[in-house]
This record gives sequence, structure tokens and C-alpha cells, in this order.
Amino acid sequence: MTHTSSRERFSSDLATVAEVLVPGDGGYAESATILFAEGTPDVVVRPRDGAGVAAALRYAADAGLAVTVRSGGHSMAGLSTNDEGMVIDTRRINGVHLLDPSSGRVRIGAGATWGDVAAALRPYGLGLTAGDTAQVGVGGLTLGGGIGWMVRRHGLAIDNLAAVQLVTADGRLIGADAAEHADLFWALRGGGGNFGVAVGFDFIAQPVTTVHYGTITYQADDPRGLIAGWRDLGRDGDENLTTSLSLMPAAPGRPGVVMLTCCYASADGAEADKALRPFRALAPIVSDDIKPMPYADVLEDGSELPPGLRMDVHNTFFSTFDDARIAAVDELFNGGGAAISLRGMGGAVARVGQDATAFAHRDAEVMLAAAFLLPEDAPQDVLAQASHRWSRVSALGCGAYVGFLGSAEPSDVAAAYPTDTYRRLAAVKQRYDPGNVFRRTHNVLPH
Repeated sequence: MTHTSSRERFSSDLATVAEVLVPGDGGYAESATILFAEGTPDVVVRPRDGAGVAAALRYAADAGLAVTVRSGGHSMAGLSTNDEGMVIDTRRINGVHLLDPSSGRVRIGAGATWGDVAAALRPYGLGLTAGDTAQVGVGGLTLGGGIGWMVRRHGLAIDNLAAVQLVTADGRLIGADAAEHADLFWALRGGGGNFGVAVGFDFIAQPVTTVHYGTITYQADDPRGLIAGWRDLGRDGDENLTTSLSLMPAAPGRPGVVMLTCCYASADGAEADKALRPFRALAPIVSDDIKPMPYADVLEDGSELPPGLRMDVHNTFFSTFDDARIAAVDELFNGGGAAISLRGMGGAVARVGQDATAFAHRDAEVMLAAAFLLPEDAPQDVLAQASHRWSRVSALGCGAYVGFLGSAEPSDVAAAYPTDTYRRLAAVKQRYDPGNVFRRTHNVLPH
């Protein structure tokens, strides 16, 4: 099909409510390419609002096009693009509007980034716990749950969510909250993009100004002892303090590194120093750059993967991070090639009921994520070896965080959603997307 005939194919009412791009158009490749994948969809649609999304869905249904929804484009499983069909790029639906300064209620477009949100709320002395990266989209992270730098103080992103505006598979724009479409609202808090195209989120922002944020780098002489010490301190730690312990493997010319990254969600320097003092005594320190800063400056810029490499990403939760699990993590690190992140949970996230949201891993003490950096053309035996090494650790875990899954197999979906959660999600899916239009996800099948 020529570029001209492609353009004529999509010259319909759709073009009056959204920008329509086909291969060869300026901007097409930028929308079709995401951090972990390069797509070649038949068409990219960039709607400006819910009406544009509805028109795109109607067009896709009439034309028989599979639908993929993109927000920030950071899906580790590559689910933000496709090689055929339609990509709905929501990034033009990116407003951040403070609706009620007294309550902190803010309405955020699904295509905004968390960097946009932090910058917009900063003048009001407000903030929202989100992820780690400024360029990550609000839509994808929120629908998966949202584990961020104030998770122990303010819970998950979804724990601060008051309502969602969503376009359903049949083109209806509806609002879901605790009173209206409450079953859908439950599912959207952790159930991913299975139920429609979220175009807006109402959050209750928290008073946040200055935080204490940065990284302590330790001498990595005894990684297992460091992990155990970090675990012990986290169990009784100040809930204002959220920490992540990262273990980076040795590389040519560089030894292995163990780093503690933390955010103390208060401007009180004395209390921050008190909370951090035992962490500073865990092991000899190579560097320490923790300092007070505006919360808006905490979110870091994302980095591109080096050319020729792929990242094989896995995660699991530990409800109890005991010595046997620490030994397994240490063995994975000592085997080389795996970058490991241990994130402290508990606090506010654990005070929400296990079945209150579709994110069901409320009892987790720690989340473990591991990334194997491999050549793009790595042979199957290399991939299998990485998978086998991970399986020895994950066998001791319980479940997975859908936002950090690098694949979307049925086993991944089963890990993300325990049996009772999945059964409830499937019923909501049957109600709102019985035709499984939104299957380019960690897919819950309608039932």
C-alpha cells in the first residue's frame, strides 16, 4: 500500500477529532517506538480528549484493527506499541489541573508524565507518590499500582486515586469511583489497561515540599551482610523513609557496587539524619550525596538502552524476607550479569486491605527486581540460563508487580493476580470489554 493510499484509507471523521499518522508521516516513528520495542502499526492516532479516543475505537472496530494504548511508552514487556493495527497515543491528553486546593484533588490526563505532574504541583506545596522516572506516563504506572519514592508514607499511587475517566470498548466515556462503577474502579487500581482507555485520573495530592533524597554507595565486601542489615533496619524504620538497595554487577574495569537510594518524605533535617544514621553505619561508605531537595527534583531522567543490547526483566515479592531468601538473592548477584533492586515495602501500603484493590500484594515486605543485560542476538541457551538463574530466586517469592514485568505470558498474569483477584477481574472484564478489545496488555480474559 502506498503512502498516499494509506492516507486516504484513514481520511475519515477520525481525522477531525485526532491526529492520524501512517508510516512515512512525521511523528509516526516517534509514537510507534517505545523504550523497549520498535513497532510498525498500520496507524497511530493521537487524540486530544475522550471524544477522540472514542472515535479511534469506533474506527478500529469498523476496520478490524487491533488496538494498543500508549501513555509514556515504558512498558517493559513492549505492550505500548505493536506491529500491526492501531496505536492510540494518549500523550496529548496531558493536562494537570488542581480542582480543589483545600483537599488537594487534582485531575491529570493519562498522557501526562510524572515529571509534568511534580512540576505542576510544586508551586502549591503538593505532590503525589509515583515512580522513579520523570518521563514515565501517568496512565500506565497508575493502572499497574504505582510503587514510588513515598510508598511507605503515602502508599501506592492508586491509594491516592479518587476517580478515573475512561472510554470503554464501545466508545462510552464514563467515570468510575467508589460510588459509580465501583467494580470497575476496583479493577482499575492495579488491573492494568484491560478495561478501557483511561483518559483522566483524579488524585488526592499530599502536602509535599522538601524531601531528603540521594544515594549512599557502600564498599561491596559483604553483600549478604549488607542486605540482611538493610532488611533489619527496614522492619522498624521510620515510615517517612522509603529505601531501595541496588546491587550492580561487576563490569570491565569496575567492581560490583551496592547502593542505597532513599527518600525521606519530610523537610525535617534532624529527623532525616536520625532515620538515616543506622543505614550509614551498615558498611564502609564510598560516597553519600543525600541532601534536601524539592520533591519535584527527585524523579530522574530515564536512560536509553545501549545499542545492541536487550534487558530481560523480572520481579517478585517476598512477604517475609528471611535469611534463605537473602542467600538466594546474594547467589544471584554473585553469579554476575544481573542488576538487582530490593525495594522496601510495608508502612502505608500494608494498611490497605488485601482485596481492596486489584493490586493484591499488600503483605509484601520487599519487592525484588532483577534485570539481565544481554545482547539483542543472544542465543537461546544464554536466555535460558538467565531464566533458570531467576527461577531459583522467584520460586521463593510470591506474585509479581505488573509494572515491572518484562513479558506478558499467562504465567506472568497469574503471578501478578492471585486466583481470587483474577476471578474478580475476569468478571469486570466481561462486563466492560467482553470482546477483549484491550488484549494488548497483561491480559485478563473475560469470563
